[in-house]
Amino acid sequence: MDQNEYYNSIFKRKSIRNFDLRPLDDDTLVDISTHLRALESMHDDIKVELKIISPDSVKRRMMKRAPHYIAVFSEAKAGYLTNIGFMLQQIDLYLSHNSLGSCWQGIPSPKKEVLESSNLEFVIFIAFGKPKDPQSLHRTKISEFKRKSLHEITDIKGADELLEAVRLAPSSTNGQPWFFTGDENIINVLAVKPNFVKALLVKDYYLIDIGIAIYHLKVAAEHLGKKTEILFDEPVKSDAFKGYEYIISLKLD
Repeated sequence: MDQNEYYNSIFKRKSIRNFDLRPLDDDTLVDISTHLRALESMHDDIKVELKIISPDSVKRRMMKRAPHYIAVFSEAKAGYLTNIGFMLQQIDLYLSHNSLGSCWQGIPSPKKEVLESSNLEFVIFIAFGKPKDPQSLHRTKISEFKRKSLHEITDIKGADELLEAVRLAPSSTNGQPWFFTGDENIINVLAVKPNFVKALLVKDYYLIDIGIAIYHLKVAAEHLGKKTEILFDEPVKSDAFKGYEYIISLKLD
C-alpha cells in the first residue's frame, strides 16, 4: 500500500464498533500479519510486539465483541506511546483501505495467557473485522468528521492543505490533544496536557493520539511531494505554549 492510498483513506476512515462476528479468512489474516511486521517505527530502539488474537482472549468489559483483535505490546521507554500511535495508525488506514473496520480500544484488557505471552508491557487493543453494516464503513463527506477547526490546532499560515489531513486524525474521546506551530520548513508538534479530571479518563492515551496525528502529518507532507525527517532535538521554547508538551518536529524539504 503506497502513501497515496494511506492519504486517501484518511479522508473517509471511521471507527467501527459494530462488527460482523464471523472470522476473516486465513489468507486475509496472513496478509494483515505480514503488514504488521512491516510497520514503520518512529523509534527503532523500542521493541514492539503485535499479536492477532481471538475475542475469547479479551476481557471486553462494556465494549462490543469483534472477531479479531491486535494486542499491542511495547517496551516502556521514552516515546513509546507516541511510537505506538504512529505505527498502529498505519494498520488502521490499511484496514480501512481494504474494506475492513477497526477501532482503537483502551478499555478491554487481555486475559492472563495473552499477558504471559510477551515480556513487554501491554498497551492497547485494535479491534478489527468486517463491519456489521458494510454501508457504515466509510464517511462520504468531510462534514461527517466532528473535529476542531484548523485555527484551533495550528498557528501556521498557508498550511491548510497539509494540516487538513492531520485535523481529521482519530483520538481517544475525540479529544484532539494536539497543536502545530512553526513554518513551512519545520512543523513542531505539541501535545495539550490533559487536566486532572481528563487524565483520569484518558490516562496517557493522549500520547498515542499524538503519534496518530504525526503519522497523518507525515503522510500528508509526502503526498504533497515533501521529503520528511522526524527531529527529536528541536524543543519549542516559548511562554506562549504553556500547558503544552513538545513531542517532535517534522522537517520538510
